[in-house]
Amino acid sequence: MQRFRPAQRICRRAEYQQIYAKGSRISGKYWTLFAVRNDRAPAGRLGIAATRKFGGAVSRNRAKRLIREVFRRNRIAAGYDVVVVPKRALLDIELDRVEAEYAGSIQRLKTRTRAVQ
Repeated sequence: MQRFRPAQRICRRAEYQQIYAKGSRISGKYWTLFAVRNDRAPAGRLGIAATRKFGGAVSRNRAKRLIREVFRRNRIAAGYDVVVVPKRALLDIELDRVEAEYAGSIQRLKTRTRAVQ
């Protein structure tokens, strides 16, 4: 099993702010996804912004685990820095539906960025 490596994470506040400001925004039923093209690394990087408004620590950590697992399994966002802001509805669904929603969001993102370029 491949781990979610530190090089695949967005850690700094400045990077989050840059992605929010310059990235594309994809809203879905279970999250809002921000993404910007990353030319530094071939693999994508992931950041998760689950604030206290989302819920308690148990809820936030479960949402983050689900999102990280989907990202780890699929590697769909190669070449992008992605920040996911989960919504409460994410806690009520299974991993398979999370994966399908994530794949759809990334596909919409890639279609949108091709149209812009």
